Amino acid sequence: MKPDLNFIRSQFPAFEEPSLQGWAFFENAGGSYPCRQVISRLTHFYTKNKVQPYYPYPASEKAGALMDESYRRMAEYLNVDPAEIHFGPSTTQNVYVLANAMRPMWNEGDEIIVSCQDHEANAGAWRRLGKRGMKIIEWHVDPQTGVLDTDVLESLFTERTRMVAYPHCSNVIGDLNPVKEITKMAHRHGALSVVDGVGWAPHGLPDLKDLDVDIYMFSSYKTYGPHLGVLYVKGSLIRKMENQSHFFKEGVTRSMLTPAGPDHAQIGSAAGILEYLDAVYAHHFDEEALPVQRNHALNDLFRAHETALLEPLIEFLKDRDDVRIVGPATTENRAPIVSILPKQKAVLEVYNALTRHKLMLGYGNFYAYRPLLDMDIPTDPGVIRISFVHYTHPEEIDQMIQGLKKALD
Repeated sequence: MKPDLNFIRSQFPAFEEPSLQGWAFFENAGGSYPCRQVISRLTHFYTKNKVQPYYPYPASEKAGALMDESYRRMAEYLNVDPAEIHFGPSTTQNVYVLANAMRPMWNEGDEIIVSCQDHEANAGAWRRLGKRGMKIIEWHVDPQTGVLDTDVLESLFTERTRMVAYPHCSNVIGDLNPVKEITKMAHRHGALSVVDGVGWAPHGLPDLKDLDVDIYMFSSYKTYGPHLGVLYVKGSLIRKMENQSHFFKEGVTRSMLTPAGPDHAQIGSAAGILEYLDAVYAHHFDEEALPVQRNHALNDLFRAHETALLEPLIEFLKDRDDVRIVGPATTENRAPIVSILPKQKAVLEVYNALTRHKLMLGYGNFYAYRPLLDMDIPTDPGVIRISFVHYTHPEEIDQMIQGLKKALD
């Protein structure tokens, strides 16, 4: 089955915006277009329910109900309990709070393994614990491919390892890490599995019960929603953490990791992400299904489409000797995140030529300093990143390839 792109793109007002006509959007790893359902919910919340929630008058009751719906709906799709879902201002802020909440769980000299493939959001805060008595163990990437090797990881564990932090996939390498395998490995050593899903979640929300990770995080503005960080923490784990909110919030799990609560309206609008996914499921499938089952079906639908779009782009790049693919030159086991380095022209020269071809994409290090350092790639100007999602049209891939031909020649 192929996705009905006319239907899918009709759910995103950006595709009807006159100022964006003719432009192809390839910076989805930095943030996706918001879907119509989220925009509608956000507008309605600010118009009708922008009051303190959970008081016993209609506008406040409705505000609280809309927020509760987002916790519940997100949990249903991720296959976890609503009490295990936390909305924070951003993933970076969520990790910062987590590091402070978890430090009291560990003793001086305990070890945490942090990968060098991460966006700095899931790296910096953990590494700063090295100044607070923890020992930081670096899990480096392969300097040629940028890939993380699980055999190397196995050699890094000791009896004092308490946690492994790594990405589901890198936001510059695109390679998909074996989360279930790594999690089982960590658990065998009595360590926690902490996953940055920011790069992967736009291509399929995870089934967290199946992955069995202890902590998983992603950004809802990259999954067609508002600018929030979505954080999952196993219920059995959060009660071992130090409360980061007001003292009277001790034991109130929804509050313990959000010392300054995020925008109520954005939380209320987050259910629009799942409303959108429901609409796509209903349009493509006849069978009634639970949210987690819908999620699995949509992941397969989106994954097949993205891979089909990725194939001609990868083949085009592989056939040229004037550009380097940063990471594995394959469509297998990777997200549609393709970073490139021109070999015969400057990064900005090629980037500017692509922009003139009405291609919206990014260049730089994308806060992925560490994998670029491991691969001996200058962080400034960095790489050119091409990233797309399931609403991308084959014609836009053609536009990208034609733009690359002109920019590289």
